[in-house]
Amino acid sequence: MLVIDEIEYFLPKNKITNKDFLEKNPDWDIDSIKKATGVSTRYYTDPNETALDISFKACVKLFNRKPDLKKKIDALIFCTHSNDHIIPSNSSILHGMLDLSENVFAFDYNLACSGFVYGLGISEGLLKSGIANHILLINADTYSKYVNDKDRSTKVLFGDAAAVSYLRNSEKNNGMLDILCCSAGKHSKRIIIPAGGMRLPKSSVTKIEEKDKNGNFRSLENLHMDGFGVFSFINSKVPQQIKKICEKNKISLEEINLFIFHQANKMGIDSITRILKINPDKVFSNIHNVGNTVSASIPLALKDAIIQNKIKPGDLVLLSGFGTGLSWASCIIRF
Repeated sequence: MLVIDEIEYFLPKNKITNKDFLEKNPDWDIDSIKKATGVSTRYYTDPNETALDISFKACVKLFNRKPDLKKKIDALIFCTHSNDHIIPSNSSILHGMLDLSENVFAFDYNLACSGFVYGLGISEGLLKSGIANHILLINADTYSKYVNDKDRSTKVLFGDAAAVSYLRNSEKNNGMLDILCCSAGKHSKRIIIPAGGMRLPKSSVTKIEEKDKNGNFRSLENLHMDGFGVFSFINSKVPQQIKKICEKNKISLEEINLFIFHQANKMGIDSITRILKINPDKVFSNIHNVGNTVSASIPLALKDAIIQNKIKPGDLVLLSGFGTGLSWASCIIRF
């Protein structure tokens, strides 16, 4: 079985508080926004700092702590929506930056909030097939560069971050017990950046900002999110999937020691907790400190839970990611 052996993450230096937003936008109801999102602080990259840059720093942290690990790596998988270039992939560039062996299986995949759990599924396949034995899974994004400064529905929510996870096969009776991954592409426009790809290249027209009915401004080059539509999707699909994977493995919700959901926002996390009737004490969250860090959110929360001794050997931990695609994925891991 797949084991998450190590996790490291890196946060950019620019710490943005709710007070910072209020100073620039005195008309924003920050208290109400914080109540819904749960976010007090988030971190932004510099204008010339990318997801690749902060991923490299996360990997350096890991290799400094585990110097013998670098020589073992035989697969590098990079999940991001914030590529440095159209060509080549971030994984190829990072491979060179880290000076890894040429005998490394390296590729990118394009997912957001479900990306970490999907990455575990991909990695398990590589481990089971013997294609790879020691995998670096990178989850990094810089959504601060996609959101409009005058769109309070997204600006206060997202933060930038990079996480690196070292994955290998279990040597004991622990690891990922099962995983379920789902997609609903017919709802793909509920979270979208319309312009910037081949379908609609950037132009002077795509840069024009428009005001919505709630007073938020966006251009076609900014992140557009149907908040109510996404919230409805989370409530209807995610609890069902969590129940299904538990029933499939004959594990009750009460037997799960800790739940770590994608840190979408406080309202979404609370809603899943309420629908499943989970004890809130068994739901770990760090969104107040880092915001919604997209595919990096689950490994960040998992690392923080480990640091805070919320997980002990033998514990069952359920991870669930959901968002862009629309996609959702859940897995159960025995630590």
